[in-house]
Parts: sequence; C-alpha cells; structure tokens
Amino acid sequence: MAINYFNRYIWLIDVINRHGHISRKDISDLWARSQLNELGESYLPERTFHNHISSIFDTFGIEIKCDRSLGYYIANSGDIEGDGIKKWLLQSLSLNNLLNESTNMRDSIIFEEVPSSEQYLSPIIEAIRDRKAIEITHQGFTKDYSTTFEAEPYCLRQFKQRWYMVAKTAASDKPRIYGLDRIKELRRTGRSYKIPKKFTAKSYFKDLYGACIEDSKYAEEVEIKVDKPQVHYFNSLKLHESQTPIEETLDYTIFRYHIVPTYDFTQELLSKSDSIEVLKPQWYRNEIKNTIKKMLKRYKD
Repeated sequence: MAINYFNRYIWLIDVINRHGHISRKDISDLWARSQLNELGESYLPERTFHNHISSIFDTFGIEIKCDRSLGYYIANSGDIEGDGIKKWLLQSLSLNNLLNESTNMRDSIIFEEVPSSEQYLSPIIEAIRDRKAIEITHQGFTKDYSTTFEAEPYCLRQFKQRWYMVAKTAASDKPRIYGLDRIKELRRTGRSYKIPKKFTAKSYFKDLYGACIEDSKYAEEVEIKVDKPQVHYFNSLKLHESQTPIEETLDYTIFRYHIVPTYDFTQELLSKSDSIEVLKPQWYRNEIKNTIKKMLKRYKD
C-alpha cells in the first residue's frame, strides 16, 4: 500500500507540474483515465486529494496551492529550480509517469534497472521523513552471512544504477553507507531519532565521487591530464563538482579536483585509462600505475 500511495504522489506532482495550473475537475478526469487508478474511481476523492497534497509537502517539500481562477499549481517551483534533488525528482518522475500512461512507448525507450529501488526506497524515505528508526537485515558483497541491526537513516543517494542509504548505527560513532540492493529485510521500529543539525547530504558527499568512503583516505588535490578527444566529454559531464581546468593546450587539458581518491573514483579513471593520465599526487599516480601493471599481467600470452 505504501508503494501505491507513493506512486500516486508521483502522479499528482507530475500532472500539476506539466500543466502549470490545472483545475480540480481536470485532475479528477485525468485520474479516472490513469493506469494507477486500479479501483476504477470516477474521480479522486476530496479528502484523499488533500491528504496527498499534505503528504507530498511532508515527503518532498513540494508545496501545492490553489488559485481560484487558475487552479492548482506548484507554489515553490522557483525553489525547485535551485534545488538539485527536487529538480531531478520532477524530471525523473515526469518521465516515469509519461511512460506509465503511454504503454505503447515502452518498447521504444530502454532504461537501466535500479536494484531494490521500489522495494526499499519508499519505506526508507518515509523513515527519514518521520525520523523513525528501521531494522534491516544486510549482507555486504564481501560477506557470506547477513546481520540484523537498527539503523537511523540520514539521507539517500543514487549512483550507477544503485541506491545507497547513509545511516547511523550503534556499531559506529559516525554514519555509514549501505546499499539498498544488499538489504534482505526491512521494518520500521517506531523508535524516534534525531539527525544532527550540522548534517546535510550535500556536505557529506561533497568530497566524494560515488558512494564509497574509505576512512584511511582524505580529500586532496588530484590532477589528471585528459587527451583532446575526451576533453569535451569531461566538460559536458563533470566527474566531480570541484573539477577545474588549470592548463589547456591543443592536445590535452589538465583538470584539478579536490576529492577523496576512493575506490569508486579510481575505477572511473581506470575506465578511461587510454585517454587520461593521473599526474598528482605522486602516491595516487603510483597506485594507478601498479593497478595497470596487474591488469597487463592478465593479458600476457
């Protein structure tokens, strides 16, 4: 039922966002034809409608108001443009809703699968919203057994087809990252908790690429040289928000990053190793070089 209501919120946000302003009657008419309307309701009940509006604000911070002459609209659309997560939310949900409503398009667009997103994403979002701890059974990829423990979710992040949860547990004095696709079971405990006032998802991931933390490494200046054919790719889609060009020639560009050189970042650089070169720091350059040497050994005949 939680997933069903979550999808309803998505639908209502998208309908109002796409129309700019829309009357209550037009919303009900669209709901009557929606594939999410599994009960075949001829209209969206008034109480349900206003409960959805309230839940949308509590969950996403999206404020829906009514102008008597124009209809319902998103009141804080300006704030959404400046908020990366809300903007992403509206863009993603709009496309998702359009596909759900246009079944004949499903064979024309291919999406990447996101493991466990529907099963655990909604209850974790609700737990963060309500500040209620959850109990999860989790098994990491490197372990042959699972463990069950309570977690206090702080935020969520999507990276390379996977969702990750940052959460505090009794086993650690600071929050850790858990992959949703590695959760086997989840339930709400009803226990309340507080997220530290100084914590924000943006600051937590500020110096990170991806969703990997290594306690032994810290943020530092990393410089890489990128061959000309790949420079446009790097400029159009930055590896990290700190990316800054510090030297440009006809053959290459040198980019500087303030970043933690974690496993995720290393893997991304290695995927482009034929067109990039790590210059600084020296220890990281050596680490990349040693990894490439190990790779070469695998291809010796």
